Amino acid sequence: MSQLQYNEIREKKIIIHDDEPCEVVESHVARTQQRKPQNQVKLKSLISGKTISATFHVSESADEADINKKEVTFLYSNRGEYWFCDPNDKSNRFKLDVVLIGEAAKFLKQNSNVTALVWSNDNEEEKIIKITLPIKMNFRVKEAPPAVRGDTSKGGNKVITLENGTTLNAPMFINEGDTVSINTENGEYVERV
Repeated sequence: MSQLQYNEIREKKIIIHDDEPCEVVESHVARTQQRKPQNQVKLKSLISGKTISATFHVSESADEADINKKEVTFLYSNRGEYWFCDPNDKSNRFKLDVVLIGEAAKFLKQNSNVTALVWSNDNEEEKIIKITLPIKMNFRVKEAPPAVRGDTSKGGNKVITLENGTTLNAPMFINEGDTVSINTENGEYVERV
């Protein structure tokens, strides 16, 4: 475990706070005239999903969580349960809770590989704490309303439906059956492939 100084605790870092791995969602180093600087952070517990506010002063530090990455294959979802398996052994199946997957659930594709972040606690028990997707993923367009000439009141965009049922805004020239690239971090259209 490496130690992070108060000003190194930034967004996307995973630290141990109250014996739980927490992802830093927001951080702001505040410097006031009379006081020493402090880092005000918002943490999201990767086990319970709760959001916690914390303040780290100049003399304080935090332990960075020991995280391993492991490839897993997404199989299917049913009634809020998301089922995955080991890519090398399809019979080794397990389910993950929707709270753990979060916003990534919108861009999961059947039989596609994703990266699981695995945390080992003090008892050497391994636990998957987060699923991360590639930044760009390609999807086939299942539904796209026809473009109406002159209809630029919405900025020249229309709502399309992807093969996994997710809807998002895309330019007018996207048609049904096209393959589009999507940024999974912000959920926006990138380009037609």
